[in-house]
Amino acid sequence: MKQTVRLFAVALVAGAITLGGYKLFVENTTQEIITQQEEIPSYLLTNLSNFDITNSSIDFTEAAEKTIHAVVHVKNTTISKQPSSLRDFFRGEPRAMIGSGSGVIISPDGYIITNNHVIDNSTQLEVTLNNNKTYPAKLIGTDPKTDIALIKIEPDGQLPFVPFADSNDVKIGEWVLAVGNPFNLTSTVTAGIVSAKARDLNEFDSNPQSFIQTDAAVNRGNSGGALVNTKGQLIGINTAITSETGSFIGYSFAVPSNTARKVVEDILEFGDVQRGILGIQGGSLNSARAKYYGVNETEGVYVNSIEKGSGAEKGGIKKGDIIKNIDGYKIAKFSDLSGYLGSKRPNDVVDVTVLRNGKERIIPVTLVKIETYEIEDLGLEVRNTNKEQLREYDLSNGVLISNVFSRDMRKYDLEGSIITRLNDRPVKDIEDIKRILARRSYGEAIKLTSVNKQGELNSFIFR
Repeated sequence: MKQTVRLFAVALVAGAITLGGYKLFVENTTQEIITQQEEIPSYLLTNLSNFDITNSSIDFTEAAEKTIHAVVHVKNTTISKQPSSLRDFFRGEPRAMIGSGSGVIISPDGYIITNNHVIDNSTQLEVTLNNNKTYPAKLIGTDPKTDIALIKIEPDGQLPFVPFADSNDVKIGEWVLAVGNPFNLTSTVTAGIVSAKARDLNEFDSNPQSFIQTDAAVNRGNSGGALVNTKGQLIGINTAITSETGSFIGYSFAVPSNTARKVVEDILEFGDVQRGILGIQGGSLNSARAKYYGVNETEGVYVNSIEKGSGAEKGGIKKGDIIKNIDGYKIAKFSDLSGYLGSKRPNDVVDVTVLRNGKERIIPVTLVKIETYEIEDLGLEVRNTNKEQLREYDLSNGVLISNVFSRDMRKYDLEGSIITRLNDRPVKDIEDIKRILARRSYGEAIKLTSVNKQGELNSFIFR
């Protein structure tokens, strides 16, 4: 009995010691680990999976249901005269190339917006709806500058379509859906937010862009698809991604709906795009440029020069003005300005707020029409000249090189020069350029004669 009591007492003491040790060492150690984890908040803040979207007030189902049946698959078949192999060459067989993308139905009778690069060089177009019905499509018009194209199918009945929204009303942080029809898998939907507006992917490529940037996943085959708000309204046409691998890595870009709508309306009404311009040359401000120009502003567009005969000159905008606002729309950088003007036409009047000598003033400006044409083989954009420009160069005819898109062509410093002759024929307007190039034989060199800003006559032969 005594032995039993003694063993029980030993066990009781050992248990007490064990329990005390656990309290002293194990529980304290566990508490310290939890505290250390809480002191590293970055894992929690960057882990999107910790956000329970099912408990949010955002409902994507309405937007998805309104959109998926109005987004289509676009198949582009191009028949090339160049054989794909030596065997085909001797057989005289052409080469067929097939590309694809997405498109958005914008009217019940079958008008569809897509990207220009989706249908470029097409010989045959085919559209497949979300219900797997397939129709041949006709190209109505295209605008390579904005990468927007309009095609048309003849449906059996009325089609579902996506209504336009005002893309100027889009807010950064707003929820959006990207809807595409890639690889003919029927419509797919991804969600994200607007992460930036008026995004220019390359500020120095002489081709002003003004994209809506989102983090909604967009991959190959989604080009030409719809970017919609939570009401199912069209706010953009998905166009590009930035990626070193060709796959989505977190950023996608869409042409704003206001720009796309204006391009479509111009194609239907005029057959081509009517662009209205202010008639200024300038650039976005930042700290370095503000210091260079001797101004205190780091936002806005600094006016470097005014085109003679333009609406800006007639309205009274001057070199050194800083454009801060247009029609109540804030202008923080050049892409804000180009993006807003992309939805305007010649003869529209816009109220431009400029900062001059520390004071703001509102200047009404009538936009003017500048006819432009892109010489694709040279990577040049040309526009018709006016009398003032010709008088400045002491010329009687010619067209102005307004932009140089090709990196290889920039070494010739042609921007601002006036083409007076093309292939030894005189040039007075862009219609002459089109006619001369249309008569050019396949593989024939292009001879360009121009006068630069210094009044020097130059001739180039491009093969």
